[in-house]
Amino acid sequence: MPIYEYVCQDCSHEFDALRSMSQADEAIACTRCGGEHIKRKLSVFFAEHDKTVSVSGGRTVAGSSEPACNTCAGGDCARCGH
Repeated sequence: MPIYEYVCQDCSHEFDALRSMSQADEAIACTRCGGEHIKRKLSVFFAEHDKTVSVSGGRTVAGSSEPACNTCAGGDCARCGH
């Protein structure tokens, strides 16, 4: 079962919940204030570098908040690393 990240719009508390994919967008109460104005956050993942298989070289492979340079289209840019 995936872990989803949520943020409470009432108290700004961020929390995780282990839920099935079908429950991901169903109502959930804030774990701090009990509020019901919750938004699901965009989750990102980080792939570790494996010495036997170079998956990402330790770089974030999805949802990166770092800006790409203006000359690449993403992927494996030698200039900015995207």
